[in-house]
Amino acid sequence: MISHRERIEECLSKGNLDRVPIALWRHFPVDDQTPGGLASATLSFQRNFDFDIVKVTPSSTFCLKEWGVEDEWRGAAEGTREYTKRVINHPDDWSRLPILNPDEGFLDQQISCLRLLFNELGPATPMIQTIFNPLSQAKNLVGKENLLVHMRRYPDALHAGLKTITESTRRFIEEIKLTGIAGIFFAVQHAQHGLLAEEEYSTFGVNYDLQILESAQEMWLNMLHIHGIEIMFNTFIDYPVAVINWHDRETYPDLNQAQELYSGVICGGIRRETTLVLSTPEGVTAEAEQAIAATSGKRFILGTGCVVPITAPYGNIIAARSSVERSRF
Repeated sequence: MISHRERIEECLSKGNLDRVPIALWRHFPVDDQTPGGLASATLSFQRNFDFDIVKVTPSSTFCLKEWGVEDEWRGAAEGTREYTKRVINHPDDWSRLPILNPDEGFLDQQISCLRLLFNELGPATPMIQTIFNPLSQAKNLVGKENLLVHMRRYPDALHAGLKTITESTRRFIEEIKLTGIAGIFFAVQHAQHGLLAEEEYSTFGVNYDLQILESAQEMWLNMLHIHGIEIMFNTFIDYPVAVINWHDRETYPDLNQAQELYSGVICGGIRRETTLVLSTPEGVTAEAEQAIAATSGKRFILGTGCVVPITAPYGNIIAARSSVERSRF
């Protein structure tokens, strides 16, 4: 038996695998409000399903609450919380954001959660911490619609805010490196043609993304998540990450196209709602096996395009996990 880490390392190095790796992750609403609660829920999920990567999924406000945002749990199927207070109400507010200290408040609590998890899992099971890219954090500070207004009318003010967000995030990453985690799950939300022009994403996204990823380069398992549909996939094929994850069943490129464009490892293959929530174990198995066959099980981690909804049946998750056991080489 090889460890989860050894299997992922073989996948990254294009070596001989015993089976295809698998990683699914989800939110843990209410539990995610304390370090011990999130750690316990994450460990329970991992002990039930034994995935090859543990992706730590706090509420998206964990990196913003020290700036004053507020949120509330209202029952969303994805397990996400709803924002009830933003903190950027005027363009001048961007310049008032202080650089956050990762040793204080909610950032420090998330570091405590990572320490608890690593103490239980150790280095044999890779852990990756969710990091929202600066533009995504900016959106959550000002609101989705207002972000586009500030981007197009007050670009200098927004750039000032993005610089502060970037530096705060870099400092947080320097601290989480010390916990023993394997890497970050770097979530990009605005690289969609329906939201921005490519030039806009280049101006307000790429430079700040690369600064964050530079801070994470000492870690060996950094995964990029490109959220949404009609994504700018080609923008990211040279990003310094080990794995790319996106909604491959819902948007270009499909798995085959992605492996032609990108030389690294890809993660996906299962529709998270249509299949993992609404289908049957047999349907999940069939879709997983098709994805494995499409990639020949090479440079591939079986997963979903984003978080597993909290409404996904236990049996369907078990079916996804069991499908890779049939993929032994």
